[in-house]
Amino acid sequence: MKKQKQMTNSSSHFKDFWNLLKDANPPKWILIFAISLSVIETAAGLILPLFTKSLVDQLAVAALETSVILLLALAFIIQTISGGFSFYFMTYIGESIVASLRKKLWKHILYLPIPYFDASESGETMSRVTQDTNTVKALITQHLISFVTGIISIIGAVAILLFIDWKMTIIMITAVPLSLIILMPLGRKMYKISKATQDEMAKFSGNLGRVLSDIRLVKAYHAENAEQSKGEKGISHLFQFGLKEARIQAIISPFMTFIMMLVLIILIGYGGVRVASGTLTAGSLVAIIIYMFQIVVPFSQMASFFTSFQKAMGATERIQMILSNEKEHAHTGIQVANPSKDIRFKNLSFSYKNNEPIIKNVNLHIPTGKTTAFVGPSGSGKTTLFALLERFYHPTNGEITLGDTNVAELNLHSWRSQIGYVSQESPIMSGTIRDNIKYGIDLGVSEQEVITAAELANAAEFIERLPQGFDTEVGERGIKLSGGQRQRIAIARALIRNPKILLLDEATSNLDSASELLVQKALQNLMKGRTTLVIAHRLSTVVEADQIVVLEQGEVTGTGSHQDLLQTHGLYRELAEQQLQSEKTNQVLLGNSKQG
Repeated sequence: MKKQKQMTNSSSHFKDFWNLLKDANPPKWILIFAISLSVIETAAGLILPLFTKSLVDQLAVAALETSVILLLALAFIIQTISGGFSFYFMTYIGESIVASLRKKLWKHILYLPIPYFDASESGETMSRVTQDTNTVKALITQHLISFVTGIISIIGAVAILLFIDWKMTIIMITAVPLSLIILMPLGRKMYKISKATQDEMAKFSGNLGRVLSDIRLVKAYHAENAEQSKGEKGISHLFQFGLKEARIQAIISPFMTFIMMLVLIILIGYGGVRVASGTLTAGSLVAIIIYMFQIVVPFSQMASFFTSFQKAMGATERIQMILSNEKEHAHTGIQVANPSKDIRFKNLSFSYKNNEPIIKNVNLHIPTGKTTAFVGPSGSGKTTLFALLERFYHPTNGEITLGDTNVAELNLHSWRSQIGYVSQESPIMSGTIRDNIKYGIDLGVSEQEVITAAELANAAEFIERLPQGFDTEVGERGIKLSGGQRQRIAIARALIRNPKILLLDEATSNLDSASELLVQKALQNLMKGRTTLVIAHRLSTVVEADQIVVLEQGEVTGTGSHQDLLQTHGLYRELAEQQLQSEKTNQVLLGNSKQG
């Protein structure tokens, strides 16, 4: 039963691998040409011992013919040229398959939904795109062609040997089943080890990505020793897996050498006796020994192929796991014809994987062209509402509508193009300031549009002071810019898209007073004529909002203007009194310090 299950799994893994290669759509004519050249190379290699046999026999009787030497030289030349071209074209095919595979993976990953990235470390995903595809490439470029030609070489050599001397051939063939008995269980063991190694390598890559992306946090909190310990633990695990592979190879390689030497000794001993008795010529014995190598060497290469094949099966399984994740359907559904419509949350609920609900039966009306602010304690579900509106997640119950249309029915690309999002730490990509402002927009954006967006975002002044202006490199995650500068670049990025719906997630909460003032002015330019949803960190920034929504533990507990909520909502009134009094005290202290 267990053996049957293993055979089923092997068949399934091979089928997955084969489908992966077919989907990569390799250049078929080049493949056929490369295999044909390999067959020519192998055929030339099989003819060489026959010419060598004639040469030795002729030398034994001192009757050397020039034609034999010329044919031998010609066979060598054909074998060398066809082998070189075959290797190049096979490598070309391997590279093209891997390039196609990586393109497919990258495209698939970019369209995976946000929950996938919540559950997967970026380093592990990177490992699938780089290391696992490289394992598949190694099989194709280094082992596949030798496997095919090896089979041809073994079959051809055995056929010729049977013709030369069937008794000597039987001696060699008996070594094959003996070798298979040893090699097959080792191959299954190698598959398990290589699969575990790839998993461990993915974890190690994930840990590297995490540490290197947050290296400032590591240094600020003196976590070098802790991260060194974690890294060394991962390296130690990889070392142990490497030793397990080495132990299997330590059995396979000496075993193959032992079999080859044993057969060689038997052939030379038995063949020498036959030559001495006159029942076998010296040339035939030389040819038999050469053919033996043409059987044993491909056979040992096939053992290497099966080891690499098992690794590729593990890599294929991991690649298929990513490809099996359902993508976002970004280009299907109804196009957004008129985004200037009211937005409604109807009986909206949401929870992560059947956990405690984050959003509970929310009903809201967001009027078009107006500003709606969301306030409430941390963890009340404000940012989750924004994520649901952007369709990063699907509601557990209820719906969000634009006018009378459920946003889930809208074309995802069209819907998200109507939304501009500025968060408290808006992400900045490595590259130039211009690249970041134009990020995600078609190349048709003019230079003047970039400058205008920067001016409206109050960013033009600081950009012009930089030595390279808009061509200034911002560093990884915009580290060369201040928090206020990053926010204004993010606002310019939103402005140039001209969205009809604007989401502001505590966009000024982490800024100093001077930066906040500039960002607030930029936000006012951005909010004009747009349906704006604001998550408020400080109530003073949203007292002028057309509508304020109070969220508590995922539920709407109050809706109205600032004055309405002061009179009717206890929590809001308490928050307002605390914050506004605190800000008034700060202003007094600041005024006194200036007078001093």
